[in-house]
Amino acid sequence: MIHLEPATDIDALALFELQVAAFNPLLKKYQDYDTNPANETIDRVYARIHHPAGCFFKIIADGQLVGAICIRWKEDVHFRISPLFLAPEAQGNGFAKQAMLLAEARYPQAVTWELSSLFEETKTCLLYEKMGYVEIGVRKPLTANATLIQYQKIMA
Repeated sequence: MIHLEPATDIDALALFELQVAAFNPLLKKYQDYDTNPANETIDRVYARIHHPAGCFFKIIADGQLVGAICIRWKEDVHFRISPLFLAPEAQGNGFAKQAMLLAEARYPQAVTWELSSLFEETKTCLLYEKMGYVEIGVRKPLTANATLIQYQKIMA
């Protein structure tokens, strides 16, 4: 079982290092240096922590930091997850699904949730689709072998 805690400036370095570790395999695989979070600076972490229309949460499992989920909102009813990441050793344990469910429960007023994924990462896409997210919009090629797709979930 996991829980979410709001991130603070004290957490920034640990979150930055975790983000790089989580996204580095995708950066090496797809060489998407423009949008991959492993290629961001720590300033982006601070920006997420302090964003006025968002919240950056630590994902905690058994008292340990295992990942993070950043949530942004428009008009308090349209929400976006970006990014969501887990330490490589914490992946495959259901933590991403649990974090998304906790995020959705935290904002019951949400009409829609959106997120993006790499089309080529079929396991990740399957997780989102199982959770009720549906592909919308246009696919955006990022590199010769990486395509960004958009998902949306309409809440009942």
